[in-house]
Amino acid sequence: MYCRIAVRLIAPLLIFLSVSAQPVYHEPYRPQIHFSPQTGWMNDPNGLVYVDGTYHMFFQYFPDSTVWGPMHWGHAVSKDLVHWKQLPIALYPDSIGYIFSGSAVVDESNTSGFGAGGKTPLVAIYTQHDPKGEKQGTNHFQNQSIAYSLDRGSSWTKFNRNPVLSNPGLKDFRDPKVNWYPEDKKWIMTLAAGDRILFYSSPDLKTWNKESEFGAGIGAHGGAWECPDLVPFTVEGKKIWLLIVNINPGGLQGGSGTQYFVGNFDGHQFSTTDTSTKWADYGTDDYAGITWSNTGSDKIFIGWMSNWQYGTRVPTTKWRSAMTIPRVLGLQKMNNKYYTTMRPVDALDKLVEKSTSYKHVSSIDNTPLTSGRARLEFTVDDLYAFSFVFSNAAGQYVTAGYSEEKNSFFIDRTHAGVSSFDPGFATIHYGSRISTSKNCRIIMVLDNTSLELFADDGLTTMTDIFFPDQPFTILQAGSSRKPVEDVKVSELSSIWP
Repeated sequence: MYCRIAVRLIAPLLIFLSVSAQPVYHEPYRPQIHFSPQTGWMNDPNGLVYVDGTYHMFFQYFPDSTVWGPMHWGHAVSKDLVHWKQLPIALYPDSIGYIFSGSAVVDESNTSGFGAGGKTPLVAIYTQHDPKGEKQGTNHFQNQSIAYSLDRGSSWTKFNRNPVLSNPGLKDFRDPKVNWYPEDKKWIMTLAAGDRILFYSSPDLKTWNKESEFGAGIGAHGGAWECPDLVPFTVEGKKIWLLIVNINPGGLQGGSGTQYFVGNFDGHQFSTTDTSTKWADYGTDDYAGITWSNTGSDKIFIGWMSNWQYGTRVPTTKWRSAMTIPRVLGLQKMNNKYYTTMRPVDALDKLVEKSTSYKHVSSIDNTPLTSGRARLEFTVDDLYAFSFVFSNAAGQYVTAGYSEEKNSFFIDRTHAGVSSFDPGFATIHYGSRISTSKNCRIIMVLDNTSLELFADDGLTTMTDIFFPDQPFTILQAGSSRKPVEDVKVSELSSIWP
């Protein structure tokens, strides 16, 4: 039998009323602790760069509709990775094409020559997608262009000789992630092409030469590879390289997903001896994630919190999509293999309004909270099956926990609200447990329409969205053997005014 507890949350008065009665950022289904655009369509995070104490996040954006259309670069900034301010559009489509995904760097040495008057240029590197060329059936409609900013990202000037890297004849040729490689004093571009990753190098961000390619016969190949990132780590004194590769379709849970490879990069070629397919997130709703540049040894990751299988049909009206909570990305070595770790950024603490700790889960019965937003932190000694059920007065609920039978964590959204927009939405997702420790530390972050689970210090991470008619106002928990120990429940404030 399961030991069961109940926590009743006081539903916010203004959530889930009619759209017309709601101020911006407080409409039905609007996330309250995740970034989402004021209006319009959003997908991939782009151009992530940290400058002068400000985190810049650009993103794929179509302001004129809530479905995908001619892509722009939207723009938002934050001082703490939690509170965001949306700024005017940074890059508009032009005669070369739409503004697809890409990255941005701080050109400290002015290798590009764009710097003037002692100003350090920021340089954005992005794919331009020519819709006319695509309709004509050519294989040259995706090319790489650049733009620069001399006012720390407030305004951008497109290079007058774009594109800087022309398509060699590949249907898919996009999503450049550029990093400085100090050993050879050159820039490295990691680019997606079909179901391969291509590497290019440049001394000045303007002229690019192909170095190598990676991907034949390794990893998941159920769809196009997209939005790669090449990230260096030092683990036990050894430099290890992480290659993030998003894929759509062909993700672990259907639709889009994020796989990764761990190995070596010598400035020319990425190689690995680990041929197993690994997934950065075992849920359905963390895609196209990349890291911020110019953050030093800190690796901060964020993804699009949706899935191409249903992202254009979810039941929001004024806007579509949100980003995941920014996450500290790491690598951990286990049994001579390396695995990614993720945990919410520490700045999430700024949202905590009140925290209550319980030695035994059964002692938190009938504890009122002010909203359906919460962070749960707890430890399970000698790991056994457990579950937490978030529900509302309408009888809808989402369940998250651990299955001993499958040795997997899970999120079950089969009864979590509206799901008619996609026949495969209402289902259970399992995430394999990687750690072999007897003990397990768990963090769960609940927002109005999402749940993020970080188990074993983020060795297993899961992200799922859902659309309940009312906020989840009841929490039930149970275990197969005994009460869950040391539960800390934190109420979280909204990031929006």
